[in-house]
Amino acid sequence: MMNRDLTTGRPSSVLWRFCLPLFASVVFQQLYNIADSLVAGKYIGENALAAVGNSYEITLIFIAFAFGCNMGCSVVVSQLFGAKDYSRMKTAVFTSMIFTAGLCLFLLLSGLLSCERLLRLIRTPESILPDSELYLRIYLWGLPFMFFYNIATGIFTALGDSRTPFVFLALSSTANIFLDILFVTGFEMGVSGVAWATFLCQGVSCTLAVWTVFRRLRSVDAGREKVQIWSSRLLGRIIAIAVPSTLQQSFISIGNIIIQSVINSFGAGVVAGYSASVKLNNLVITSFTTMGNGVSSFTAQNIGAKREDRVQEGWKAGLKMVWLLCVPLTLLYFFGGELLLRLFMDEPGETALSAGLRFLKILSPFYFVVATKLVTDGVLRGAGRMNAFMVATFTDLILRVALAILLSRTSLGATGIWCAWPVGWVTATGLSLLFYGRGTGKRSDVAQT
Repeated sequence: MMNRDLTTGRPSSVLWRFCLPLFASVVFQQLYNIADSLVAGKYIGENALAAVGNSYEITLIFIAFAFGCNMGCSVVVSQLFGAKDYSRMKTAVFTSMIFTAGLCLFLLLSGLLSCERLLRLIRTPESILPDSELYLRIYLWGLPFMFFYNIATGIFTALGDSRTPFVFLALSSTANIFLDILFVTGFEMGVSGVAWATFLCQGVSCTLAVWTVFRRLRSVDAGREKVQIWSSRLLGRIIAIAVPSTLQQSFISIGNIIIQSVINSFGAGVVAGYSASVKLNNLVITSFTTMGNGVSSFTAQNIGAKREDRVQEGWKAGLKMVWLLCVPLTLLYFFGGELLLRLFMDEPGETALSAGLRFLKILSPFYFVVATKLVTDGVLRGAGRMNAFMVATFTDLILRVALAILLSRTSLGATGIWCAWPVGWVTATGLSLLFYGRGTGKRSDVAQT
């Protein structure tokens, strides 16, 4: 059993051991989408790269719901695990699973029925519409795998185990790369090949992860208390975290879709450049977000154990981790951006390469800022301070979308869209730090419901 108590030991050492496997996991997680784009751009063509990237913005809506389920389950299970209330902890897991199954079914049916309309809504160019729709439909059939895998990883992190998700992701994402190449070059399946490769690999990793979760739960002694498979009260606690987290990611996704529609108006070349560069950017942001999720689990466990004094130490340790990560990534993207972009495109057009490179050069210096926000948000979320968390996030989103629309209509063109990101990040980070400074770790809104 690899469950880990995050309420004892030096906070910085505990977080380092806990978060490093999480970071490695998110690198492999991003390899799923990066591999799809890389293989599509290298072996099919620039339009295929644009189609995969265009569909990806819509898939982020569904990922937002999976993320919300992950966080709702993880924070509540962390608090109950920290409090050593194992019977209710198990009930929270079962309740999360049942709720997730119903939500996933609804989203799957809704997505399949509105697939083409969503793509047309974001003004997808006709040249890439068929491939975009094909990729998106196959992706949608894999939603159950994505949702239950996210629930499983949320449970693992709640129990202080960050290594098991890493092992699953390392194996499945590596297999995904080979299957992408096999389906596209060997079987000549085109865009559908990269989608089916992702579907199969996610299916295997999900099945193994869920099986391991139930095996792990059986090893936790709940004592004489009866474990229920459903609790409306615990569902309420889960939803109190899940809904704001989902709304955060959903509105960010909707904002990204609006931005994508603005980018689409500049033509397939700019779309392809953005598709490649935004995948690289998302790798960084998701890495910071995952580190923030680790801080959330640390915060929630310590609040559950009434060890609130350790929360601030955890926040400081989290900042040191992400800032150390920022240094090589910022240097790599700023000075080596062109080399990275060429990995996605066999013979990139001048427009695509220029757009992608400018995007990376504008955003990468501000990674230190957004990293600070995401770690601070992790503390706020782990402490149940969801209102503060949402205010900071929505401020970032509104500024980015509004400025992207306005600046794209000026002489800056597509470059104006890229400039909107740093403004939103700086403002939202200031708000997150302000809310954190007002006192976090002294109480938990969720723990007291």
